[in-house]
Amino acid sequence: MSGFSITGWGVSVPEYIVSSKELARRFDVDEDWIISRCGIRERRAVSPGQTTASLAVEAGRAALERAGLNGVDIAHLIVATATPEQPSPATSAFVHHELGIAGSAHDVNSECAGFIYGLVSAMALMVLDPRPVLLIGSDTHTLTTDPDDRDLSILVGDGAGAVVLTPPSDGGRVRAWDLGADGSCTGSLKVPAGGSRMPATEETVRQGLHNAQINGNEIYLNAVRYTVRTVRKTLETAGVDPSEVKHVIPHQANIRIIDSILNHTGLRQESLVTNLERYGNTASASVPIALAEALDEGRIEEGDMVLFAGFGAGMTWGSILLEWEGRTP
Repeated sequence: MSGFSITGWGVSVPEYIVSSKELARRFDVDEDWIISRCGIRERRAVSPGQTTASLAVEAGRAALERAGLNGVDIAHLIVATATPEQPSPATSAFVHHELGIAGSAHDVNSECAGFIYGLVSAMALMVLDPRPVLLIGSDTHTLTTDPDDRDLSILVGDGAGAVVLTPPSDGGRVRAWDLGADGSCTGSLKVPAGGSRMPATEETVRQGLHNAQINGNEIYLNAVRYTVRTVRKTLETAGVDPSEVKHVIPHQANIRIIDSILNHTGLRQESLVTNLERYGNTASASVPIALAEALDEGRIEEGDMVLFAGFGAGMTWGSILLEWEGRTP
């Protein structure tokens, strides 16, 4: 077996909306400047009491219900997140308990590429144990963003997306995949304090070192470079021409990055699945949220070529080409 079917999906996004008009007032810029710069008109932010795990639980529960399964049917739970519930234990432990998962649980932190890494990890697990896997991407980056940081505040949003993966009726549905990392780029997007390199102190809090820091130009260049590389490699391995890809579901980071990736790979603009303008960059949740909405809209049909691609801090990147065999509404 070298693939999977997606038989359930679910989404959880906070109700609170942060509009670009509101941010334009905060940072004394024009709303159109924000929209033209990143393609985002509004994004969601958690309210008090909402957490990475609580969003993951809601999305996971919806995915299980759509798949007609319960927690006891799940052999493995994977939660992709870079904004964990707390340093220890893993966020997946909290989700595991709330959903009554019978099997194992672990986190994946590959930042915004986490869901892609999770898909490949789930596929590998199912080779050894062909039972259902629940994969959830959940992030709350508004909680790690300095509200006075314009560059990050206009981008980030909170949310969770989940999928239930089951063995396909016949193998080979994953046509190709690719994962990669470049650890020399750890400084381009980081939260410096709170780990063993820089433990939390009064001084780290006072200096704002628990907030995310970004080098925007470096992220942009590397995001395009590495995502183009992984997409080309996956399509070449699969022997598939870009024109044959029916749906492209990229990490919803920035519309300029997405457009540049399409231009450099020959992927068709009409194949793009994006909800960036409504949710912003929801990190590990962005791909599964976009996938779920595409499925709810009836855009994806049996036999369609669906390409997932993403990149994240670190840098990390990945892509996977799936010949669709799963439930549709």
